[in-house]
Amino acid sequence: MTTVTSAPAPLWRRALPHLLAVVFFLVLAAVYFSPILFEGKTLAQHDIVQFNGGAHEAAQYRDATGKEALWTNSMFSGMPTYLISTRFPGDLSGYLHKAFTLGLPAVVANLFLTLLCGYILFVALGLQPLVAAVGAIALGFTSYNLIILAAGHNTKSLALAYAPLVLGGLLVTFRRNRWLGAALFALGLTMNVRSNHLQITYYLLLLVLIFGIVELVAAVRAKRLPEFFGRAVLLAVAALLAVGVSFGRLYTTLEYGKYSIRGRSELKTPPPTAPGATPQPAGDDAVGGSGLDRDYAFGWSYGVGESITLLIPNYYGGASQGKLSETSETAKALASLGVPPVQLRDFLAQLPLYWGAQPSTSGPVYMGAVVCLLFVLGLFVADRRTRNWLLIGTILSIVLAWGKNFETFNYLMFDYFPGYNKFRSVSMALVIAQLAMPLLAVLALARVLRAQPLATTTVGYPALTAKPADSPEMVDLKRKLLYAVGIVAGICVLAFLAGLGADFAGPVDAQMQQQGFPLDALRQDRASLMHTDVFRSLVFILLAAGALYAFLLRKLTATTTVLLIGVLTLVDLWGVDKRYLNEANFQRETVAQQFVPTPADEQILQDKDLSYRVLNIQNPFNEANTSYFHKSIGGYHGAKLRRYQDLIDRQIANNNTQVLNMLNTRYIITGDPKQPVQRNPGALGNAWFVSEIEKVQSPDQEMAALSKLNPATTAVVDASKFPVAKTTYNVAGSTVRLSNYAPDELKYQVDAAQDGFVVFSEIFYQDGWNAYIDGKLTPHMRADYVLRALPVPTGQHTIDFKFEPKEYAVGNTVSLVSSVVLILALLAALYYAAKRKPEPVQAEEVKLAA
Repeated sequence: MTTVTSAPAPLWRRALPHLLAVVFFLVLAAVYFSPILFEGKTLAQHDIVQFNGGAHEAAQYRDATGKEALWTNSMFSGMPTYLISTRFPGDLSGYLHKAFTLGLPAVVANLFLTLLCGYILFVALGLQPLVAAVGAIALGFTSYNLIILAAGHNTKSLALAYAPLVLGGLLVTFRRNRWLGAALFALGLTMNVRSNHLQITYYLLLLVLIFGIVELVAAVRAKRLPEFFGRAVLLAVAALLAVGVSFGRLYTTLEYGKYSIRGRSELKTPPPTAPGATPQPAGDDAVGGSGLDRDYAFGWSYGVGESITLLIPNYYGGASQGKLSETSETAKALASLGVPPVQLRDFLAQLPLYWGAQPSTSGPVYMGAVVCLLFVLGLFVADRRTRNWLLIGTILSIVLAWGKNFETFNYLMFDYFPGYNKFRSVSMALVIAQLAMPLLAVLALARVLRAQPLATTTVGYPALTAKPADSPEMVDLKRKLLYAVGIVAGICVLAFLAGLGADFAGPVDAQMQQQGFPLDALRQDRASLMHTDVFRSLVFILLAAGALYAFLLRKLTATTTVLLIGVLTLVDLWGVDKRYLNEANFQRETVAQQFVPTPADEQILQDKDLSYRVLNIQNPFNEANTSYFHKSIGGYHGAKLRRYQDLIDRQIANNNTQVLNMLNTRYIITGDPKQPVQRNPGALGNAWFVSEIEKVQSPDQEMAALSKLNPATTAVVDASKFPVAKTTYNVAGSTVRLSNYAPDELKYQVDAAQDGFVVFSEIFYQDGWNAYIDGKLTPHMRADYVLRALPVPTGQHTIDFKFEPKEYAVGNTVSLVSSVVLILALLAALYYAAKRKPEPVQAEEVKLAA
């Protein structure tokens, strides 16, 4: 076996294919999001609108002062901004993100970044640029990537976009160069964690863990444990560095998690079961505390049969609100019932086409028929370690997504696997398969192409002589390709036959039947969607298989074959993506236009007092529009304070007006055009003296006392946590008023005729809020289950409440140091990569996949 070393080509020649790939990805992203780039439109993203509402107060404060408001009173009567809108100056990775995304607008940048990172993954593995570009398309245009952008889950999208860099670093460390691999791993994990969607990071690390186990087993068998642990330790150091860069964000999130709904309620008695008593949180997820309620966590579980949508997108109808044509059976049925044409078009645009096991869905997780074919082919042609890793990851992903539909395994995971009970919407676990399946698929494509070199080979690798069509290797590849086609096409046929016995009944059909909707016609259309997509997937499978088989017969060149596979993959995925993110998702509204004050808002805004709260009784705990203009009793966030959620469940949902009074609810938005706003005369203001303290000994007693409490005169204190000696006070002649307001700093002027006890209508949060009486730090306590309280001595005083969490200061320092170290490590890696000589390559091999 001879060893060949080629002279390095000029830098421009080595860089040119990669520059062309970047331009190609820019074009793809620009074409897909052309309404944003060329028509001045924005993407209508529900969660982003809600984010802008909840983050408005913090953003205003930042613009006005240049400082971060670490607390906001605009949602849920007050909560930290850690998971809403807090910037960490010590984290310098934002500059790297700007470099990666080239300053593109949001969502355009997300898609471009996904394509770019996918390309880097495959290039790092030694694949030729053309093959790497096909891999980028397979990773970037998976339907879930576009569906989550339509919903506004931008942080989730960014975390997924950076995930291929982590996998690339992992594989390069163990299969090629440990130092370059560790640098890529550190960069990828840094940017993934910075994206601030820890559920995606958690699933990514599960895939990394499986890789580690597979490699450990192989190392034990090969008796190379020292080498394995050496590389593993290097990756552990890289991971610590990545965590260090985002330490400020992680540290504050971890601390907040103890007090959020991710933590366990202190109450022992179950909440009421009356309708509306337990509003469910919304939005993206955070980590911390003792875990979520199991039923809530498994609320969105993929049906076992629904996994077929990885191969056949509309097998279960697609989205909960989908569109049918005017020639559909539903259109005909509605027209026969006399529905006018204009109204008919509106009906057809938002029909409940989905009939799967989830309560609702924005669309299926579709990997692509071509990708599925290549993935199965990879099970035959990839090396054992890679195949086992990615197959186990894919199977685990699918099983985890089944959630409550496979409770034997998933309830064990929820109860015992570290950290798993912190996350909801377990169907999201399919992101593991979303990474694993395209990776194995493209490695399989590269393995087939080794039989004949591409027209342009990777610099440093020798050209290979094409294998004859009847050579043993080519015959073996053809046989394995036919196996893969038979399996994937066979699954399509079996799925079609299974669908013949389906009832196509959806989760909302009973309700629609009561409204007189022509369900039979709708179910016929659901069946038609399934049958059409079965045929569609079969066509793409056969076309891709035909191209590969023609290549193995020496009828097509490798370059032509790659181009055909790339085009088929792009057309396949693009067509499905456009079902869920298309022209209808774009609008001309700006952020300011999304938050136009209603007559109710304008009326309330006439009140110029420093601070009071507003309750919008129209879906109060799942909207943040009110938070844009006012300090809201409600809001929209997936990690509100646990004690506040308890208060919602057990008091506010039961219309306890005294609780609304103690929260200083001055205005109620009714939604009634005749009287859009009601002023609440019972609102107690920003702070007040009470004449009595009612001592209780547990959180349950504290909550129960609120049901009969008059908060204007009495404060309830859990004496087991906050001992109090004096329980009665004379409040005559004592006053307290709020004299200065900032989100995280409140100043009160107090005139106490004698020693008194003041309750402040502000949410108690022990980790960071400090009270100062005349500049002296003074311990304060919790009263009325969620509010702050403070004993005040006789006389005139200035009381300051300042939010000063140590986690923010410490976290920023660690982030800054880690950022500097990371940047130095990346510069060193780039220098090393530029200076190192090309590796000797065996003449009979091309390192397309280790």
